[in-house]
Amino acid sequence: MLLSGSDTGGGPEYSADEGMPDTMRVLMLSWEYPPLVVGGLGRHVPALAGRLAAQGHDVVVLSRQPDNTDALTHPNSDEVIDGVRVVRVAEDPPHLEFARDLVAWTLGMGHAMVRAGLRLLRDWRPDVVHAHDWLVAHAAIALAGQVEVPLVATIHATEAGRHSGWLSDTLNQQVHSVEWWLANAADEVVTCSAAMRAEVAQLFDLDAEAITVLHNGIEPRRWRRVGRADLETARLRHAPDGAPLLLFCGRLEWEKGVHDLLAALPRIRSMHPGTRLVIAGDGRHATQLVEQARRLRVRRAVDFCGHLPDARLPALLAAADAVVLPSRYEPFGLVALEAAAAGAPLVASTTGGLGEVVRDGETGLAFTPGDVDGLARAVRAVLDRPTAARRRAGAARRRLGTDFDWDTIAAATARRYARARQRSPVPLGRPKIPTGNAFGP
Repeated sequence: MLLSGSDTGGGPEYSADEGMPDTMRVLMLSWEYPPLVVGGLGRHVPALAGRLAAQGHDVVVLSRQPDNTDALTHPNSDEVIDGVRVVRVAEDPPHLEFARDLVAWTLGMGHAMVRAGLRLLRDWRPDVVHAHDWLVAHAAIALAGQVEVPLVATIHATEAGRHSGWLSDTLNQQVHSVEWWLANAADEVVTCSAAMRAEVAQLFDLDAEAITVLHNGIEPRRWRRVGRADLETARLRHAPDGAPLLLFCGRLEWEKGVHDLLAALPRIRSMHPGTRLVIAGDGRHATQLVEQARRLRVRRAVDFCGHLPDARLPALLAAADAVVLPSRYEPFGLVALEAAAAGAPLVASTTGGLGEVVRDGETGLAFTPGDVDGLARAVRAVLDRPTAARRRAGAARRRLGTDFDWDTIAAATARRYARARQRSPVPLGRPKIPTGNAFGP
């Protein structure tokens, strides 16, 4: 699923490459791998790795044990899961915490990954190393250089994007510089949307036409039609009086825009009295969001239910009258695919990849990020015209089998691996950190 550099619409271009090897040995590095799931990366990497393995490729994933553990409580492990060999490294003895010592913690994880990777290389040599995001940059660059194979880097998000272009704090600048290093050290760079391709090219001084867009995918079979009993249970739990039910699912961070959804809720309820909102997820802004709901006098209409297990999520998605994704920043928007697979009507901002996943008026309704009035109007339109909303939901579900099929995405990724060529090492200096907004003129 290779996207030509001249295409700015985000639509994937499928093609086959002649002379591609039947099988490849792939070493992936990711700081998330189930059961350690922090965000979309924890869904993307296992799905891609599993599909590549099912297509006959030899895939090893290098990941980690839970933070705040050690080699006695959680030693290194090496197991095969769904055809993928997963090697998890234990945390080293130093008292480093992810939340308090992010860069030092990341360096420690990278050191453990390098040691485990060198042990792997004693009797197994990959054809390509695939790094997922900046947290594995040090280990991926070291291992690809050691074995002298191409390095592919998927940039799933950026520090500047998460902070609306501002890199004001030392930590922001450190993370940005590691992202820049990974992007410039990689032989091939991949993003999940055309919007992210433009962002990465601008931030990291790359040629946009040299960046490949490979969408995230979904397993529609996993999101099979929910039974009537499960659907009724979800409705009774969250909207027992039959009132309209809205759902947000994701991390509770500023860039997810949940504060905009709460701000719109009184306006929605003025036209649709009794409307309830379920906020499923955890994050640093949870406390502030609860306080905001109190200030707006809608606290009793909002159910903060925390992180939901996968077993409960499909029924809740299917029970919702609208799944609302109000993101201020969203490289892709995997929840939009999950909602479409569950048959839920979508209301989403046009930011980043969401603007490519949700087609306004066709597979959902869209609004400008941060536009609270526009958000409220879009939700009211869904609740006012449920038949039209269901028609759009059906179109979104049908699109999953073409544009977001994991088999097709994995095959396109393998073609990218086969085409990757290791460049001669070039010394890289420190990137210049923008003193103003990184997305400004």
